Amino acid sequence: MSERELDPEEIVEEDWRTRAEKIVVGGASTGSKRFATLYGEAHEEMPSHYVRASGCRIWTADGRELIDCIMALGAVALGYAEGAVTAAVVQAAERGNVAGLSHVLEVEVAERLSDVIPCAERVRFLKSGAEGVAAAVRIARAHTRRAKVIGCGYFGWLDWYTDGPGTVKSAHEDYTAVPFDDITALESAAAETGDDLAAIVIEPVIERLPSTAWIESARGIADERGAVLIFDEMKTGFRLRTGGFQEYSGITPDIAVFGKALANGYPLSAIVGREAVMRAANDAWISSTLAGETIALAAAAAVLDWHEKAEVCEGLWAAGEEMMQGVQRAISASGIGGVSVRGIAPMWLLDFDDDDQRTRFSELAVDAGVLFKRGAYNYASLAHDESDVGEIESAASAAFVALREELADG
Repeated sequence: MSERELDPEEIVEEDWRTRAEKIVVGGASTGSKRFATLYGEAHEEMPSHYVRASGCRIWTADGRELIDCIMALGAVALGYAEGAVTAAVVQAAERGNVAGLSHVLEVEVAERLSDVIPCAERVRFLKSGAEGVAAAVRIARAHTRRAKVIGCGYFGWLDWYTDGPGTVKSAHEDYTAVPFDDITALESAAAETGDDLAAIVIEPVIERLPSTAWIESARGIADERGAVLIFDEMKTGFRLRTGGFQEYSGITPDIAVFGKALANGYPLSAIVGREAVMRAANDAWISSTLAGETIALAAAAAVLDWHEKAEVCEGLWAAGEEMMQGVQRAISASGIGGVSVRGIAPMWLLDFDDDDQRTRFSELAVDAGVLFKRGAYNYASLAHDESDVGEIESAASAAFVALREELADG
């Protein structure tokens, strides 16, 4: 970072949102970080960019220090710039993060993932969750020699899953979406595919834990029809349990995709699964120049060290529970209605009956020193300590009281 960028006086003078919207399409390359997504139709003075992140705090380009409850959309569980991860990353960069051969870290991290993830007999690496799940679906189709995919969840922006301007209808016409935790819908969709069901791909936690019956139904249908069961463990891996939802539930998929907290914010996804299914990756061309670069792999190795030495997931559950309880106390003390805290502790939600109130709360909370996720998950990290949780409760309380008073004034 240049000296100019480090100068707080000069940073504050810049209108980074305006500059971004003039050159970056949409104002941000990540949809969830676009201004309208963060704040809705919020006032212009809300922060849009940061200059530093450490622990659970970020320092914004307009000079604020905020406690972050978004934690890079769940990609960071240990804390921003965590020392061991940073040291591993710096060492990997100094030694050359790519070359004309694969680095030994690719093998070592794959072996370690196989030790902690139930289904991980074989491993492949890519960079993002979207391409990781797309690769898993391609492997399933190559393995079964079938086309149809049933899915429940959000799987990124690629054409096999999503539609809209710029996508070709035929690219996703073999994909059928079903509602979360709906056994009847899942069974009906499977019946409609006939003998052409290649895969059932599930995001196993969508705002709450699923029923065991639903997950067992997916496992049973896949077994009965010779299809591949895929878990998208991007949010749940290294958070609910080290080995993800499959370790938590005891129900093992054929393939799973991990990322986000796997490398504590560095770009890495791991497609892991049973050998009999994963070997189809040799027939399906899946390759990326930087899939095995060592900076992200070194970060993942440091994360795995953390999980070996400490009760990371237990800490995330505990921190998340304290965050939820603190915000709930703030709601109760403020006397405001139409607001609730729900979800599971490592990835919880703050719900509003009225979207305008949700938007206004997000502004008031930032003014009070905390960045909450508007309309989606807030994530616990090990960096959220008792003092931070106290500040979160105080900021939420101030924001709720201010919102209640504004509503009373009409």
